[in-house]
Amino acid sequence: MKLRYQYRFYPTNQQRQGLAQLFGCVRVVWNDTLAFCKDSEKLPSYNALSKRLTECKQTEEKIWLTDVSAVPLQQSIRNLSAAYKNFFDSVNGKRKGKRLILLNSKVEDPNSLLLLPVPDLS
Repeated sequence: MKLRYQYRFYPTNQQRQGLAQLFGCVRVVWNDTLAFCKDSEKLPSYNALSKRLTECKQTEEKIWLTDVSAVPLQQSIRNLSAAYKNFFDSVNGKRKGKRLILLNSKVEDPNSLLLLPVPDLS
């Protein structure tokens, strides 16, 4: 028999501010790492991304990343690395489950208009 406990969390204003700061820092690290991975020719390893985070925290423009714990920031990099690995494993057929198919979603129209079908509302 599996039991589970459910709790409600009622943060104070100071805790809300700290959580907002933490979530904002995690989002910035995720977006910066994602942009770095897109710009790289080859997908960097977790160690290289973690080293880049350490270097980024020492720059003047991102010194505020040192105000929060490093654990959630590193976990966001781990999550991004796992997402990339799972995606490419699925595309290559190495992962269980339905295989992902890469679709070319780029739509070009000579008039630069995107024509969408009108749904039948009757």
